[in-house]
Amino acid sequence: MGLTSALFTGLSGLNSSQFRLDVIGDNIANINTTGFKSSRTLFESQFSRTLAAGTAPGQGQGGTNPMQIGLGSTVGTIQRSFTPGSVETTGVPSDMSIEGDGFFVLRTPENEQVYTRDGAFSLSADNRLLSQNGFFVQGYGVDSNFNIIPGKLTDISIPLGSLTTAKATNTAEMNGTLNSSGVVATQGTILESQALEDGTATPITGTTLLTDLHNAGGGPALLSAGDVITVNGVQRGGRDVPSASFTVGTTGTTVNDFLAWMDKVTGVDTTAGVAGTPGSIVSGGKLEIRGNAGTDNALSIQPGTLISNGSTQIPFAFNQTQAANGESAHSSFVLYDSLGTPLRVDLTMVLESQTASGSTWRYYADSADDTDLDYNIGTGTVNFDINGQFINAPQNGIVINRANTGANDPVAVQLDFSKMNSLNANKSSMVLNFQDGFSTGTLIDYSVGQDGVITGTFSNGLNQTIGQMAVATFANPAGLLSRSNNVYFVGPNSGEARVTPPLTLGAGKISAGTLELSNVDLSREFVNLITTSTAFSAASRVVTTSDQLLQELLLIARR
Repeated sequence: MGLTSALFTGLSGLNSSQFRLDVIGDNIANINTTGFKSSRTLFESQFSRTLAAGTAPGQGQGGTNPMQIGLGSTVGTIQRSFTPGSVETTGVPSDMSIEGDGFFVLRTPENEQVYTRDGAFSLSADNRLLSQNGFFVQGYGVDSNFNIIPGKLTDISIPLGSLTTAKATNTAEMNGTLNSSGVVATQGTILESQALEDGTATPITGTTLLTDLHNAGGGPALLSAGDVITVNGVQRGGRDVPSASFTVGTTGTTVNDFLAWMDKVTGVDTTAGVAGTPGSIVSGGKLEIRGNAGTDNALSIQPGTLISNGSTQIPFAFNQTQAANGESAHSSFVLYDSLGTPLRVDLTMVLESQTASGSTWRYYADSADDTDLDYNIGTGTVNFDINGQFINAPQNGIVINRANTGANDPVAVQLDFSKMNSLNANKSSMVLNFQDGFSTGTLIDYSVGQDGVITGTFSNGLNQTIGQMAVATFANPAGLLSRSNNVYFVGPNSGEARVTPPLTLGAGKISAGTLELSNVDLSREFVNLITTSTAFSAASRVVTTSDQLLQELLLIARR
């Protein structure tokens, strides 16, 4: 029986060595497999045959140890090592590795969730991020405002060349120096027409019908019902105001209607409290167009810039009777609506008052891209202290109407004057320092941060979040079941997957443009190969020796 047992004991050694050779061969074969995790074989002894259990020591003699003969070895476990592998820099933006614990989450075509450390991803024809074997990389998507939608896994999509976006301006930051030694604005331009009478030779009033206007001293009516008065080339601060038309009898019927229309098309701001006495009126039978204070608000209506298509081509001839005064500065810049449409804005700053505590400037904002008739889009004051430093701007908002353009209406913009100052300077000047809107742009590039956030770069310079990678962690990664395609799935002893963003609840960080290499130690595997082959040879000698002894026994029997 002893020799027969020795045969089977040697056989167990051969089997154990074969198992270890299989594991070593798998490790060496995957030395260049991205994200591969090596395994090791651990052995344990099989049950032993007990010849004597041993005795306890007594007063007269010492104890004896048990006598047992082992019956060979068996494979105890094949243990996978999840120590990190070296990281290779590739420069490919879709390549990723995880530094720390965790696995990338993939969805198979059968909608099964699997996990991998292999971050060699690429984009498909429909712009979805795929693993090498075509599994869909999972993560978190974004809503229409590019905010990440937490807790809901989806296929990561990076639509290069097809995703377009724009952003409406919310904030505009101004910078510059306003001349505190300038003249305080007290009056605006006054443009006065020729003397006008009605059909009874009475000086006109605001309620006089437009069809009843005559030059003083008689003559035919200057306007008839249906005549179109066109403003084209009228200037404010040397800049043309937007062209506009007034139809007699449709747009308005009285002189007051016409003057109110003129205030709107010339951008005159009649807000209570502004300097001067802006707002058109009738005075002494003449039309008076009254502009806002400040030299950069000066109005000019030259011959041929206000005409009619009726019998009297130039119904009104305006002359300047008062010039605008006051230190001022002008800046023109572009903001954007929600469709990325550029909106030109003219901003004028006027020195409104000076006191012992500092100075106050007033801004006037206009935009020809405002969709209503009145292209004045806002006014407010900006206060500076005695050192010329910004104090506050109590009313710092402008509103640009975008009705019937398809864009979000209106565009509300906060003006930030905190970078401006009011000091003694030769000339007031200001510029737009920053605005947060963008024109229409197409996704041209992307990058992945350590937190897994995928940031898209658009052709208009805008950067927006377009997704976030997901990472799965396990209580016992060694309990995962491995299968082909370099992926794992949940095993009985792995615990359930905890899927979170990177750097959350123990999950590692993402390193973009890199790949994790195999963690196989080739030198160690070669040593293991030598020791295993030696063990195999030794076990085979046990078998051959037992066989030789059995043959000797048979020969004795024959004699």
